[in-house]
Amino acid sequence: MSLLQRLEMRQGQALVMTPQLLQAIKLLQLSQLDLAAYVDAELERNPLLERVEGEGGEAREAADAAPDVPEAGFDGEGEGGEAEAWLPTEMSQSQIEGDFDTRLDNVFPDDTPSPAREAASGDMLSLTPAPYGSTGGSFDAEAPDFDATLTAEISLREHLSAQLDLATRDPRDRLIGGFLIDAVDEAGYMREPIDAVAERLGTGLDDVARVLKLIQTFDPAGVAARDLAECLSLQLRERDRFDPAMQALVSRLDLVAKRDFAGLRRLCGVDDEDLVEMLGELRRLDPKPGRAFGASAVEVLIPDVFVRMGPDGAWLVELNAETLPRVLVNQSYYARVSRGAAAEGDKAFLSECLQTANWLTRSLEQRARTILKVATEIVRQQDGFFVHGVAHLRPLNLKTVAEAIGMHESTVSRVTSNKSIGTSRGTLEMKYFFTAAIPGAAGTASHSSEAVRHRIKQLVDGEAPSDVLSDDALVQRLRDEGIDIARRTVAKYRESLRIPSSIERRRDHFAHAGR
Repeated sequence: MSLLQRLEMRQGQALVMTPQLLQAIKLLQLSQLDLAAYVDAELERNPLLERVEGEGGEAREAADAAPDVPEAGFDGEGEGGEAEAWLPTEMSQSQIEGDFDTRLDNVFPDDTPSPAREAASGDMLSLTPAPYGSTGGSFDAEAPDFDATLTAEISLREHLSAQLDLATRDPRDRLIGGFLIDAVDEAGYMREPIDAVAERLGTGLDDVARVLKLIQTFDPAGVAARDLAECLSLQLRERDRFDPAMQALVSRLDLVAKRDFAGLRRLCGVDDEDLVEMLGELRRLDPKPGRAFGASAVEVLIPDVFVRMGPDGAWLVELNAETLPRVLVNQSYYARVSRGAAAEGDKAFLSECLQTANWLTRSLEQRARTILKVATEIVRQQDGFFVHGVAHLRPLNLKTVAEAIGMHESTVSRVTSNKSIGTSRGTLEMKYFFTAAIPGAAGTASHSSEAVRHRIKQLVDGEAPSDVLSDDALVQRLRDEGIDIARRTVAKYRESLRIPSSIERRRDHFAHAGR
């Protein structure tokens, strides 16, 4: 065996993941908020990038291109120009009312000068703009912040603290009460054991229990409870309905959840009519009393793509321009700064910023084109859904869309992540349109799993109280409609829709009929 050294040249293909390519792939799967945060970070880091805010950006560019205009005149002629001849800086009230054939208090009721002011100013009204920050206002002043004038929603902690201040003056009890209120969660429950609170504060357990009992009398009823049974008991006590029968009912909420009406009748010692009335009263209680205070604002899902019907009956797919960050590369600023850069480090920094800025703008454009291409293909594949609804949703996977638009499955997966489509049937995530296929009976076409779920819900909603459909009955109904599905699949879909079993639904019908 001999060892030799030699130099060879080989030609091959390899995929090199450059930082720019990684950036483009990362931008595809970002949501609207994540993309906006990423672009904001790049705008702060890169001096060559600038944001374009619709018409405002165009107006600003036009303003930068326009020549400087002196502030005194309107036509650039300075003092004594045609602007001053057209509009004098001072006019009397009688002159204004005569020229415009009206009274000044009809036009400016809040600015009508008083007699004392007219005498002091020689019956002259100044038309020169007031300085910034004066009471008269200015066109250059900022508009009032209307959000700052809105009333802030009171939180549960603030609501309880205000009641604690009125309920006791003892500083010790206020300290313990403030600590207990801080331990109440958004739903209104006390999540920290009182023995742990007593150990933290270095006080007796009896003192903590006494202050907790005081807080449990506050509004809303049921607040600071340690479990659901205690929360319901507090609300029943306030209504003076916590009798022995109701106490026995609240102590066995597990039987209520199972709808074991026979066991509840034996436990409470009541008949069917009384049990139905007690259960109805229990349902009217609030299991989360704290949710009415300081609730977080509902965040609206903003679609990335809009789909609407065109005049010719075809579907029009367009991007939501409000969610697309628009940035430009300031080439003029780069040319001006690069001419003054003498150090090699400055030139390298500017070149890197220019390359990054150009790549970011191209990546954003490519991202928008890819989202539009994928959304268009989804709309084409699911045309029946947009026309007729969920029942006509077709089975669809990533491979079908990827082959139709000539892209890789991973690219389609990244595009459909964290993206949504606004339709006439609501705003839906793109992933919603990708569903598994349920084979059809007797060789018929396959069905979408989402359409099958929708059909199961329709069958359960339309069942008669005397004919509750079991899972086997649902399987037979679906097979009669050409859907070949197993019983365990029906049970899984029913549970995902939070539909009780046939036994529980039959008990519900019985309870409602007795009411």
